[in-house]
Amino acid sequence: MTAASLSYSLERQGISTGATIFANLGVPQLVEHAVRNGEGLLAKDGPLVVATGKHTGRSAKDKFIVRDAETEDAVWWGKTNVPMTPAHFANLKADFLTALGGKDKLYVADLFGGSQPENRVNVRVINELAWHNQFIRTLLVRPSAAQLTSFVPEYTIIDLPSFRADPARHGSRTETVVAVNFTEKLILIGGTSYAGEMKKSVFGILNYLLPVKGVMPMHCSANIGADGRTAVFFGLSGTGKTTLSADASRTLIGDDEHGWSDTAVFNFEGGCYAKMIRLSPEAEPEIFATTKRFGTVLENVVIDPVTRELDFDDASLAENSRGSYPIDFIPNTSEKNLGPVPSNIIFLTADAYGVLPPIARLSPEQAMYHFLSGYTARVAGTEIGVTEPEATFSTCFGAPFMPRHPSIYGNLLKSRIAKGGVKCWLVNTGWSGGKATMPGIKRMPIKATRALLNAALDGTLNHGEFREDPYFGFEVPVAVAGVDSKLLDPRDAWADPADYEKTAQALARQFVENFAQFEDHVDEGVRQAAPMAVVA
Repeated sequence: MTAASLSYSLERQGISTGATIFANLGVPQLVEHAVRNGEGLLAKDGPLVVATGKHTGRSAKDKFIVRDAETEDAVWWGKTNVPMTPAHFANLKADFLTALGGKDKLYVADLFGGSQPENRVNVRVINELAWHNQFIRTLLVRPSAAQLTSFVPEYTIIDLPSFRADPARHGSRTETVVAVNFTEKLILIGGTSYAGEMKKSVFGILNYLLPVKGVMPMHCSANIGADGRTAVFFGLSGTGKTTLSADASRTLIGDDEHGWSDTAVFNFEGGCYAKMIRLSPEAEPEIFATTKRFGTVLENVVIDPVTRELDFDDASLAENSRGSYPIDFIPNTSEKNLGPVPSNIIFLTADAYGVLPPIARLSPEQAMYHFLSGYTARVAGTEIGVTEPEATFSTCFGAPFMPRHPSIYGNLLKSRIAKGGVKCWLVNTGWSGGKATMPGIKRMPIKATRALLNAALDGTLNHGEFREDPYFGFEVPVAVAGVDSKLLDPRDAWADPADYEKTAQALARQFVENFAQFEDHVDEGVRQAAPMAVVA
């Protein structure tokens, strides 16, 4: 039974089910279903609040790609792209289809991955949860009613949190599985209620397809200044991609995933997915405002069941509490979800070692080096006995979502930087004056970060005086109006300069050791962009 028509039926895809199919519902209907199904609660000011259970983030170790003739030589196999046999996937698919056949109701959304028509992919998502369907409808690009009348899915995602994988039968690691089959154009997600698996699966599809067309896929946010110039912000989770791109003085293209074609930077998505933990109206007013809107979905945010008040400081459900909302909930967004090719590229890092300066200017070779490195550092404060920051290197600032070899993305970026004369910057949104684990050491003030970014993006920073960093070789401004000069030189901010030197050398060593895997895939100029030999 179908509650709304699909232009291309499930039966034509080989999916047979007696479930009532709710196809391409709008937000009010999906919220009604979610509340009626007991999937979540409406908060005081309108958002839907849900809990995802034990999975409050991606299950990176439970993701697999089917290794067959299509992918054998195309995928960069290793610890992030783990193979699954075609036979195991066939078993998994058969059991998923059986599970679909036993459902009472299913939610189907037909959507676009990508805002530029010539570079988008048609994606059908099938869910057992209404809020999951609302989430992916928010996060991807929504076709018009006219476009839905002739929509034919190219890729299909089936997401069943209630499904339990069998490692022996399905080749999975646990009961949780995310299985990608590029030949069958099918992605199966089971055993997890974390909605972000769906959006990152679409990112993975585009990261696989677009480089063949010469289009650069990017794990970045992007916005446009009043001068019409585009900036893109690369960064891993927690480095500030969403926060820094949501700037009321600039036009937002998107907060997480984009493509860079010959003619535009275009958003892969139609919504945003922001961290909610300790969110405040003072530091992030635009994002905070979305938490008071009907149509926003809040994951693992603590809610009082009686008053329906929200507590963004309570991390008892998850440190990675999240909010998804349509992009137009942020003021001053791009009408077409795209903008001109970039004039500036910013690599964001949250350096918990307190070594990197708040901003540095990079040469094209240094830019490729830092892009392939994909560095940030985390503070493992929840682990007993952990007293030191932990360096994280995620190539291309998104290794789990990059099916092809990193050099393919790196060389695409390098050629586009050279072609467009793009200015490149490294911005540290982490700690200053010492390691994050040291008493009294605070994170970089967001006002200072914004002031430095504004100076970089409007061009005034290029006219100032720079010094060369003795370890990393990039150029660091000596003085910037409105910014404490002590912040600009991390060594001066440390109480013990000798301790800074020791820590800087140790971090530089980690960069060199990590980059060894790429040395045979880059030219000499990029190899020379490594931190100085003094670290040996």
